[in-house]
Amino acid sequence: MAQYTLVDLRDDADRLGLRLHAGPADDRRVVRVDLAAIDRLDGLSEGTLAILTEEEQPPPFRIDVALRQASARGLAGLVFTASLTLAETARVLAERGGVPVFSATGVPAAELAKTIDRAISGGASEAMMRGARAIELASAAAASPEGSTESILSAAGGALGVELSIVADPAASWTDSDAVFIGEVPIGRLVAGSSDGATAVALPVIASLLSRVAQRQSRDRYAPTQSRADLLVELVLADPSRAEGFVAQAARLGLPLARSHVVAWLSPTRRADPDARAPRSVQPALELFALQLVEARDEMWHVAFLQDDLVLVCTEEHGAGDHQRRVREIATRIQQRAQELAGADWAYTLGLGTPQLGALGLRQSAAEARIAAESAIAAGRLGGVELTDVTGLRRVLLDVYASPISRELLHDILRPLDELGADRARQSVRTLLVYLAHGGSLVHAGRELMLHPNGVGYRMRRIRELLGIDLDDPDARFAVELACRVRLLGDG
Repeated sequence: MAQYTLVDLRDDADRLGLRLHAGPADDRRVVRVDLAAIDRLDGLSEGTLAILTEEEQPPPFRIDVALRQASARGLAGLVFTASLTLAETARVLAERGGVPVFSATGVPAAELAKTIDRAISGGASEAMMRGARAIELASAAAASPEGSTESILSAAGGALGVELSIVADPAASWTDSDAVFIGEVPIGRLVAGSSDGATAVALPVIASLLSRVAQRQSRDRYAPTQSRADLLVELVLADPSRAEGFVAQAARLGLPLARSHVVAWLSPTRRADPDARAPRSVQPALELFALQLVEARDEMWHVAFLQDDLVLVCTEEHGAGDHQRRVREIATRIQQRAQELAGADWAYTLGLGTPQLGALGLRQSAAEARIAAESAIAAGRLGGVELTDVTGLRRVLLDVYASPISRELLHDILRPLDELGADRARQSVRTLLVYLAHGGSLVHAGRELMLHPNGVGYRMRRIRELLGIDLDDPDARFAVELACRVRLLGDG
């Protein structure tokens, strides 16, 4: 059986209600504990911790005499159960005589003696009792309406006589006994300042209590935000004619649809398998991170998921400055976190919409953000940030480009040029677009391309031969120009 020393007594001070006033708390053994009057110390044996039963502090001279007696008899220490203020002479005697002086104000002497005696006896029974007491107090703190992680840590730590804390560890597994979770999201591990049998017994139960309270706090804190997120998903997916019908429902949930909105759209892609679903563990962890990130900000934020895609909406008064920039700052931090959670095999591409007003505007900003992200992915620009151009033509082109069917049909028009090789094909598409944009003028096209008109004519003859399309036909000319613009858009 391990010996109980003055160091152990000092470490247990908080749990026992003790305060060390003077004297060394070293590795000398505490053999037993006994109750005694301050003038009856001569009956105690060496190694005894004397708990003095006086209800009031003795006179200073009496304390000095008691310290000399305790030193002479080799007592382990003195514990005063009355309020204590030591004179300087007593402090000096305690240090020189090697007698630690404690006080335990308000703690019943007999109860304190029993508790310390159990600690001295040691063994599994004492550890089980302390562990059970810690679990009891932690459970009471968790059940309280005001229960929090801080109150549980304080209550359990006090009973165990150690400092408890949660150390962040996103890699913690649900099978780890010390892991603390919010739902499915690991937030850290419960650690103790020192370990013994009591902490080994209590920590798994306390970690479970902390997880339940953290989940409850998260639910209460973010429930309104998550209800609004469900509504946003419905709005984004609904037919445009139904958009204004969401206004009243949104108002009841505290979502002012009449204001200005900017949407960010974050889409995951597995580099080796673009059709793969994102890891299941990413979404709950990313949602919690995003909600915590925007919680203290002045703007109104909403986080929702459409399958694996994260939709971030920022709502402000109409005309708020730098609206899109602020969304980008937050969204890129979420993008970085998503990348960390998913790993190097995955890329998260971010699309940003423009500020838009009202319910229909929110849908439009969401469409812009989605199209920007999807067109970047389709062009192979994974993991970047794509801004929506403010011109209407580019929005139309992005929408066309984001559609695999439309993109393939338009690429089919220009596919014969790919036989020239990547560089010459790109040059030919650029020449063709400039030629069509200038109404077939070799002179104006040559000026933009910095070519002699004859050079443009030579290129165009080769292009016509390869495409086999009548560029004098207005419909054909329109389709070819659209194909050129979409092809160059995809090339970045």
